[in-house]
Amino acid sequence: MQSKAFDDVKKHLPKQPGIYKYFGSDGKLLYVGKAKNLKNRVSSYFNKNKFVSARILVMAKQVQKIEFTIVETEQDALLLENSIIKKHNPKYNIQLRDDKTYPHICIKNEPFPRVFLTRKIIRDGSTYLGPYTSVKNVRLLLELIRNLFPIRTCKHNLTQSNINKGKFKVCLEYHIGNCKGGCVGLETEDAYLKSIKQIKNVLSGNYGSVKTYLKNEMEHFVQRYEFEKAETVKQRLDYLQVFQAKSTIVNMKLNDIDVFGLINKDDFAIVGFLKVANGTIIQSKTIELAKNLDEPDQDVLEYAINHIRNKFNSTAKEIIVPVALTNEKEEYKVTVPQRGDKKKLIDLALKNALYHLQEIKLNKGKSLAGLEAAENLMIQLKLAELPLHIECFDNSNLQGTNPTSSMVVFKDGKPSKKDYRHYKIKTVVGPDDFASMHEVVTRRYKRVIEQKGLMPNLILIDGGKGQLSAAFNALCELGLNEQCTVISIAKRNEEIFFPGDSDSIIMDKKSEGLKLLQQLRDEAHRFAITFHRKLRLKSTVKNELLDIKGIGKATAEDLLRQYKSVKKIKLLSFEDLKLNVGPAKAKIIFEYFNPSDNNSQKFSA
Repeated sequence: MQSKAFDDVKKHLPKQPGIYKYFGSDGKLLYVGKAKNLKNRVSSYFNKNKFVSARILVMAKQVQKIEFTIVETEQDALLLENSIIKKHNPKYNIQLRDDKTYPHICIKNEPFPRVFLTRKIIRDGSTYLGPYTSVKNVRLLLELIRNLFPIRTCKHNLTQSNINKGKFKVCLEYHIGNCKGGCVGLETEDAYLKSIKQIKNVLSGNYGSVKTYLKNEMEHFVQRYEFEKAETVKQRLDYLQVFQAKSTIVNMKLNDIDVFGLINKDDFAIVGFLKVANGTIIQSKTIELAKNLDEPDQDVLEYAINHIRNKFNSTAKEIIVPVALTNEKEEYKVTVPQRGDKKKLIDLALKNALYHLQEIKLNKGKSLAGLEAAENLMIQLKLAELPLHIECFDNSNLQGTNPTSSMVVFKDGKPSKKDYRHYKIKTVVGPDDFASMHEVVTRRYKRVIEQKGLMPNLILIDGGKGQLSAAFNALCELGLNEQCTVISIAKRNEEIFFPGDSDSIIMDKKSEGLKLLQQLRDEAHRFAITFHRKLRLKSTVKNELLDIKGIGKATAEDLLRQYKSVKKIKLLSFEDLKLNVGPAKAKIIFEYFNPSDNNSQKFSA
């Protein structure tokens, strides 16, 4: 294929390693690639006697300018290619489809370091382990850590000066054995840091060192005849062994290995990643890559390996892959196993990739089902356009008080949760459903006008003619009544009403269109209930606990969060309250709920 851009540079192309860049007519970077021999590689795109795929032909026709950079080695070319892809994200290069922020476990740089989950990395000297691809797995790890080692969860500044001044008191965590009381000098920082060292071993999969540490600690207590403490340590050791048994996958001798499984399709690829330490999977991730050209397995893997190792800060000295790589780095050894335990790891990584592929197919099926439901709805209700964007409103109140409204949004027949909204009714006094609906619809679409947003194809109101009329009048006042269709659904017979019509429409009970409307209505109701629970919590705190003089909002919310209701708090003994809020506040709360002449005796006993 003839190309002026290629003709301009072909005489100057060297037979050395480097990277090449293709630019379009608008000057934007279309593609960047690496090559062992620049002349041969670039020529292959424009050689009329050589077969190239249709996709490469499409790209090659757009190339208006070619630039190249010579480097010393193939490894240098790979590094330079990756840095340019990250910076410019060229149209025809492999692209990562999902690159969200993942959680880390932070070991805070502070006296008596805290250990907690975070998505925000602060460069303050703290240690961040991860990233982890599952919040659930992070919480399981933190649960394991807190079962093995009593570490603090408070946010106090535990400097030695503050501890010596007696600024702190032990809390409930100390009394139930989850903390050793470093805040009052009952545990030294050196002893605490020994636990932190073992926590780092747990998070890196080095369970052997942790087991040795716990066994030594147990033996220490036995020799001192402190058998209760020895039994506590033994329970922690048993817990660790059970956890390890569940997470060990193959040979315990396999240590510090990155494993990559690959599914390579025409327009996308899926790469499954496992990080193995001491025979245990300590991290895993499956990524999906968008392909615009016919990249071979080796190119896809090289891109994925570079991205994932950077993302997970991996320094593993061996990687296991299903096919040999064209550019092996000196920083790690590449293994392509044919049998044995390492082959089992490849199969496991591939199994994860296959599972992800099934999810993609399932989600595509769900998307298609949503579109078919929208099409069925358009036909049954004789709508002017396909309702791909539907907004549904539901009014509700808490026992006649706290009137609220919820709005949920479906796009392409699926929930679009980022567009959901809650509304507190501002202008209506008392439970007036019609006036509340008028207010909320007005507020919603007045804001759409102000922000120059998109109107939905269909608005669904949960209710009968009255609520529908209120919503329609609000749209008329805003001049939007002709820009979209508004209907309501009444629960009794699932009747559909249009504004101004005296008769309702009864849809086929088994139709996908009606199921879509019911799903919208139910989702709006569910969304409203979650909002009500929050309001109920605030209302209960405000109306009962905050009536107690000397009890602040934070104390009231902590108690309610732990015991769920004021009724249960009323039944607590003075001793129970003291463990939660200290003796002074416990006395105030107990006297408030138990007014009696004998209380003074209870407190002095």
